[in-house]
Amino acid sequence: MALKSTIFKAQLSVADIDHAYYADHALTLARHPSENDERMMVRLAALALSAHELQSTCGGDGTLAFGAGLSNPDEPDVWLRDYTQRARLWIEVGQPEEKPLVRACSKADVVQVFCFNHAAEIWWRGLENKVARLDKLQVWRIPTAASQEMALMAERSMQLQATVQEGSLMLSDARRMVELTCERWK
Repeated sequence: MALKSTIFKAQLSVADIDHAYYADHALTLARHPSENDERMMVRLAALALSAHELQSTCGGDGTLAFGAGLSNPDEPDVWLRDYTQRARLWIEVGQPEEKPLVRACSKADVVQVFCFNHAAEIWWRGLENKVARLDKLQVWRIPTAASQEMALMAERSMQLQATVQEGSLMLSDARRMVELTCERWK
């Protein structure tokens, strides 16, 4: 019998000062049995960092949501679709291989990868030359210490505040705050 996903609910208040985007998002995260809290929280942080695209890319008339991710390799971890269902933003978390990234670039206007663990540098060295031609691809490195701290915030029901200022994300709940600045690799 296959294990089922664990459902998490998050009320995420985003204050993106850099892009003048302020909104509350009621989110449902399905954590795949093979996914850990760290990866799930990186997905949530990636959504918070890109939430402003809902307004700046789609003029507020779109859908920003979690995709099937690990459950379906043909869907992203997070995506933004406009009112015509066109994929405007495709977000992958972790260390995807070249072929899925090429496919994603053929399906979306912008593809972002947020890598986060201690092996990210090794992964990137092996992939960098292979994806150099993908103009739609952006690769961001989340510091490992920050992703591990965010994992401690994971609860089945979360009330989170995300503030984006000067390129940094401050994610907080009632007990802790994590600040992270992503490094752009591509």
